[in-house]
Amino acid sequence: MSNSRRRGFLAAVTLAIPLVVAGAPAASASAKPEIKVSGGLTQPVFSYKDAIREHVRVESPVDSDGDGKKDLVRVDIIRPKESDSGLKVPVIMQESPYYDDPGVGYEIEKKKYDANGNVTKFPMYYDNYFVPRGYAFVSVDMIGTRLSEGCPTSYGASDVLGGKAVVDWLNGRANAYDDKGKPVKATWTTGRTGMIGHSYEGALAIGVAGTGVPGLETIVPLAGYTSGYENSRNNGVITWFKGAAAWQSKRVDKDPDEKCAAVRQKLLEDSDDATGNYNAYWHERNYRTGPISKARNVRASVFAVMGMQDRNVVGSQFSEWWALLPRTVQRKAWVTQYGHLDPFWARRDVWLDTLHQWFDHELMGVANDIMRRPRIDVQLGPDRWITQADWPAPARTTPLRPQRDGSLGRKPSTGTGSYLDIAQTEIAMAADPTTANPNRLAFLTPPLKTAMRLSGTPSVSLRLKLDKPTANLGVLLVDYGTDTRINYRERTATTAEGLKILGGEDCVGESTVDDDGCYFKAGDNTATSGFSVVTRGILDAQNHKSLSRSTPLKPGKSYQITWKMLPQDYEFKAGHRLGLVLTGANDDFNLDESGNGSGTDVEPGTGAKVTVDLAGTSVSLPLVTGTSTE
Repeated sequence: MSNSRRRGFLAAVTLAIPLVVAGAPAASASAKPEIKVSGGLTQPVFSYKDAIREHVRVESPVDSDGDGKKDLVRVDIIRPKESDSGLKVPVIMQESPYYDDPGVGYEIEKKKYDANGNVTKFPMYYDNYFVPRGYAFVSVDMIGTRLSEGCPTSYGASDVLGGKAVVDWLNGRANAYDDKGKPVKATWTTGRTGMIGHSYEGALAIGVAGTGVPGLETIVPLAGYTSGYENSRNNGVITWFKGAAAWQSKRVDKDPDEKCAAVRQKLLEDSDDATGNYNAYWHERNYRTGPISKARNVRASVFAVMGMQDRNVVGSQFSEWWALLPRTVQRKAWVTQYGHLDPFWARRDVWLDTLHQWFDHELMGVANDIMRRPRIDVQLGPDRWITQADWPAPARTTPLRPQRDGSLGRKPSTGTGSYLDIAQTEIAMAADPTTANPNRLAFLTPPLKTAMRLSGTPSVSLRLKLDKPTANLGVLLVDYGTDTRINYRERTATTAEGLKILGGEDCVGESTVDDDGCYFKAGDNTATSGFSVVTRGILDAQNHKSLSRSTPLKPGKSYQITWKMLPQDYEFKAGHRLGLVLTGANDDFNLDESGNGSGTDVEPGTGAKVTVDLAGTSVSLPLVTGTSTE
């Protein structure tokens, strides 16, 4: 949508939603209820305690469990009581598979219900904060989970189309029913809907947006994936435990096992753990260019958050999709050094202010400055944030080449080096880079004279020979230099994903006895260390030509193999050294059921000897203009 069309559209929206600006003449006692705006923000003038709580079942277009009936999707609603008296309100919607197990958010909250089956406690703060400001909050049980019918399909078509059906109902294009089977219409809403959620929930928001459904005006995906393949595979390497697709479906489904056993068996077979190749199963779960959801079809605005040290939903899930969005899509993003994170726990005050302005602008048509602010917030380190116009930052691609003496420089070198494809943790791979190790090759720049910022997606190109038909080819970029950094690796009872619990709580919005809207305070978890792995990449060598088919290499033959690493935005400080580590199977990529690097035998390494020709080997870094490697 062009800027002129968008301004006209927002003006029309402003007229459609009754707004009263602070300082305007008081309305008469007989006037319809209105939403109050002050300082470019909606104000909490509606009672949360007295809000209407109800639920419906929306008819989806799919029959995921094969029982001959279209699946009905459970939708729990809370809205200002004034929306029954002429006030039409927009909707903030969270579709989740997690309302049963494991629960929602870092405090693993679950829904509570009253005797009439209406929710008295909604997980997270969206209802507490936004309902008093004139929004409805709609909580959707994903198909096959909690009180919705059907079977979950691990990000498959039915997962997405169930959420789309709810947006359609909110806009008068789908049917819904109460508990007695009586049709129910959403007469209380403007139809303007924003979806928000973390992880799987963020993926569902992305998936629904990629259908181009009218009425979905904005999405806020937090660490949401855009490619099912990259959630379980990385360039042909299996990175999540085998059988994960069927396990995930079962994990969020509390129905008797037999109900969805056939569906889960098909997930197990079609996901093809035997090869790790991309196939039709993964294409269905591709929200970038797949058959159900496509980035080019997105019409909703986007406010995305991505942790570049996320080992669960890796950074390419954001960067590849972001680059494919139509230029007409209004967008904003936070790019962080955290792991699998919802920013509510990291930068709460700034997050709430920004999210509030975003929803007000996109769903209410409130005139504020959110679109005039810099588009991107980038976290470069503990308590260090910068802003910029887009992501990645303008950069110059700079090749660095390994040298025979173990250094890393600009000029081509000669000679060879070799290592064995043996599974190791990243700490083991990167430690003591000047010490010989038969399972890796390590190369270091001289100490940097000035700071160097990487922004974007590095790539690596290896000229190599194998003594077996394939090997796991791994590469790490490492920052060598003592510093205090975000500790994204530590996971304890009080730390995870780069955060730590600080003690005490913040209360967000209004509360009731069942739903207090209060959450523990958290802040950066930091550690001082001598080095940190900045980003990484891995490839099954037999997938170097195609992710859809395996092409074994001929032992002893030379190959030139090039692939992308994971994206990053990171500053190497002056005096530090940048390291390139070439290695085999990466145990930190081998995720267990909790999303932790397990060190198990998902990809144990082939034991192949990898011989690297230094003359044909390089890493290409997108360096922000003005930085130097001298």
